[in-house]
Amino acid sequence: MTSEQFERPGSRLKYEMAGEGDPVVFLHGFGLDAAMWEPQWSTFAASHRVIRYDLRGYGASSMPQTAYSHVDDYLALSEFLRARPAHIVGLSMGGRFALRIAAQEPMAVRSLTLVNTALDGHAWSKEWLQRWAQMTQAARQNDIFGAKQFWFQHPLFDSARAQPAVAAALQEMLARYSGWHWWQQDPDVTPTPPSAEILASIAVPTLMIVGELDLPDFQNIAQRIAADMPQATLRTIPKAGHMANMEARHEFNELVLEHLRRS
Repeated sequence: MTSEQFERPGSRLKYEMAGEGDPVVFLHGFGLDAAMWEPQWSTFAASHRVIRYDLRGYGASSMPQTAYSHVDDYLALSEFLRARPAHIVGLSMGGRFALRIAAQEPMAVRSLTLVNTALDGHAWSKEWLQRWAQMTQAARQNDIFGAKQFWFQHPLFDSARAQPAVAAALQEMLARYSGWHWWQQDPDVTPTPPSAEILASIAVPTLMIVGELDLPDFQNIAQRIAADMPQATLRTIPKAGHMANMEARHEFNELVLEHLRRS
């Protein structure tokens, strides 16, 4: 396995790569980093060239300084690593960016796996917005520790916290997270129109995975994607929540590897 830093103007991305074969790129969720894909790493590396990296602003990658695009970061890194087209696997925020990549540069994508994904253009529930405001308020009052605790105790992670090993891994990643996005305006350039309005045009073989126990916002997004994307298949993992890849690794790995074989 190689662990390297990819330098591009205004940023530094920390990535890891292992295995040989068709490339599979993993995109992590908000407040976390590439370590969340440890339950997949060796299994997928046995048959594919696997790549995971800390998105700009997370983990060991550099913080945003000026206007940038997560899509452009991905495209630059994948070109550097000669990882096109790739199977992209993204969870939550990572799924949001995977959809942006497929919309902007479809030839760079062989397939998508969207796990409990967020979606540009989704109208978030009042409960979600209230809890998000609670975290941002704490962070803006210089209580980053409190904001992280609110995030870790969020109902989003109820089923993950019920598994001691998963809970410990989440806490380790949150300890590394700066909390920057709660008290700063992220200059990431968002797409216009949002992905929610152009799902029908994203004709990439897509596996939409949702945990049975995930929150209604993410259940609704999964249903919308399955209905609107022409090549999307929806699968539910029983007894799993938002962190389905960590909570139910064996079921998750089987579903995704089968999707990669079919794609």
